[in-house]
Amino acid sequence: MVLFWTTFSIVVVALLSLLHELWRNNKRKKLPPSPKEIPILGHLHHLLGKNPHQDLNNLAKKYGPIMYLKLGFVDNIIASSPHVAEQFLKTYDQNFASRPPHEASKYISYDQNNLTFGTYGPYWRNMRKLCTLELLSTLKINSFQSMRREELNLLIETLKKKSHEKIVVDLSEIVTRLSVDISCRMIFGKKYKEEEFGGKGFKSVVNEGLQLAAAPNLGDFFPFLGKLDLQGLTRRMKAVS
Repeated sequence: MVLFWTTFSIVVVALLSLLHELWRNNKRKKLPPSPKEIPILGHLHHLLGKNPHQDLNNLAKKYGPIMYLKLGFVDNIIASSPHVAEQFLKTYDQNFASRPPHEASKYISYDQNNLTFGTYGPYWRNMRKLCTLELLSTLKINSFQSMRREELNLLIETLKKKSHEKIVVDLSEIVTRLSVDISCRMIFGKKYKEEEFGGKGFKSVVNEGLQLAAAPNLGDFFPFLGKLDLQGLTRRMKAVS
């Protein structure tokens, strides 16, 4: 019975959304060129291959450096040339500074209240000012010079010890660890051990968060499906958070 009502609800919402989209299409303003879309999916079917970035490149070659794509129920304007990108990111940047709703940033980044995914406005500007003055200023960076030297000396001593013991080392792993340790001490005031964060380690948690943020999520394209968590992504996002 539960499955029946869940399926029924999805169908009803999908039909209502389809009617809404048909009504919007009749009132839609002039948009950039775009391929033919289909109901509900929009243009998603053009990007379902193994290499979506190549699909986007092929579409840009056909429809130009600025085109319109509707992914599910979400409208997108795609800029694919340096000149057009400059218009969005520099000339008219304040008009496009806000980030659209995003499931990963909602659950991992405090409901989009951080610098990366926040909505442009007084709160975002204050966060940027705070980071510029208190975190990324020359004075603040220089104040951690002795700490960076200490961590670098620890790295050198580790390499010496491994060398004397004739142990093969993974330089990429060691340098990454150095960067993580320095960043953690600067931002959090301490280093994190591998057994922390549920046994996964700091690096693994960060990597999983990045993967979840980049994963194609039905909830981003079809907001009414977000609560159902059909892909199990929301559960993982909450755990990472």
